[in-house]
Amino acid sequence: MRALVTGGAGFIGSHLCEALVTRGDEVFVLDDLSTGAFENIEHLGEITAVIDSTLNQPIVRDLVREVDVVFHLAATVGVQLVVEKPISTIVNNIRGTETVLEEACRYRRPLLITSSSEVYGKGVNDLFQEDDDRVMGSLKRTRWGYAASKAMDEFLALAYWLEKRHPVVIARLFNTVGPRQTGRYGMVIPRFVTQALRNEPLTVHGDGSQTRCFTYVADVVPALIQLLERRDLAGDIFNLGSRECITIEELARRIIERTDSDSTIYYVPYEQVYGPGYEDMLHRAPDLTKVNAAIGFEPRTSLDEMLDEIIGNIRRKLPG
Repeated sequence: MRALVTGGAGFIGSHLCEALVTRGDEVFVLDDLSTGAFENIEHLGEITAVIDSTLNQPIVRDLVREVDVVFHLAATVGVQLVVEKPISTIVNNIRGTETVLEEACRYRRPLLITSSSEVYGKGVNDLFQEDDDRVMGSLKRTRWGYAASKAMDEFLALAYWLEKRHPVVIARLFNTVGPRQTGRYGMVIPRFVTQALRNEPLTVHGDGSQTRCFTYVADVVPALIQLLERRDLAGDIFNLGSRECITIEELARRIIERTDSDSTIYYVPYEQVYGPGYEDMLHRAPDLTKVNAAIGFEPRTSLDEMLDEIIGNIRRKLPG
């Protein structure tokens, strides 16, 4: 199989490329390296990498024409980047996805689009199901632009299925973590781990009572491949996440313990980090009933196992 992975030099994309190469597929990567890094894929000598953007429609067209399937992961990621660059966030996510959809449809290439648990917005459900209503914050709160852009990606993808019967499936990811993820744009686990290994205070945003379910990238990647290969799942949306929830405060304490760090915890108001009026989801946990029934997905890696792997990976990269 020949596969195009947009955003293939990013954290999740590079692991997906690795899995595809390992099983003998021919892989093409499109990435502008704005948040990805070529070092994430340079060990995969058999791939074809194009350094460009999904906004470049002729390039997207040329690549889609050469492959059998498309995995669309390219997007603006990270709360810090979303807040600092709202225009590029919205344009990259919506126009980039529109371009990929148009070209995939032109050549009838099956397509998987990765979305985000952010589309659930300010909902307060104990578990979020794929068909739940969504609650969005004010349009004047920049941070909700990302959630809205990913929701529009989903609307557009489903429109291509309904109107043109183009085979597209959507995976909503819940806090995927693992080696190669950077804390540069606000991702909490690599940021906490780096601070702990340096014996610096772990900066918890808000009071730390917000809960998250972290999912290991090695559990997510096989599911992405399965979802795309199951043609009978086209035109549908699936949560991919973990059942193990933890508060951010407890996460910080767990990382301090597992790194044997002398770090303390420092609580920073959201406004100080992201500006006035920032809002966060207090609770974010997926209902996995649908994806389990469809492909038997069940997260296998515990949070402690994830943390130990990430700690070891970051420790090896730190100087000294």
